[in-house]
Amino acid sequence: QVQLVESGGALVQPGDSLTLTCEASGFTLDYLAASWFRQVPGSEREGVTCVGSRGTTYYADSVKGRFTVSRDDAKNTVHLEMNNLKAEDTGVYYCAAKPGFKNWYMAELYSYWGQGTQVTVSS
Repeated sequence: QVQLVESGGALVQPGDSLTLTCEASGFTLDYLAASWFRQVPGSEREGVTCVGSRGTTYYADSVKGRFTVSRDDAKNTVHLEMNNLKAEDTGVYYCAAKPGFKNWYMAELYSYWGQGTQVTVSS
């Protein structure tokens, strides 16, 4: 079965750190770009970050300097380390994968999606 499974979402306070993990099964991430999107009710999915198959990374301006994406192809996983979290980081975080990193922020281009994990940043 081809799937992506996210984990690590939680309720945290502003300024806290959190790491999300995305594990792929049924296929290999080796030659794919892997990205994280987030979504809040009433809004479209927003591209947060992407890591290309060779490790090149891309970030939305809103998370640059606070979030770090990484991949472990041996474990078929992708991680998202989030530091100095803010209330506006709240949302459901989705992992997604597609061939190539071009237009990584366009959700409609992705073939594989996880079910999402909730991140809530609140005092």
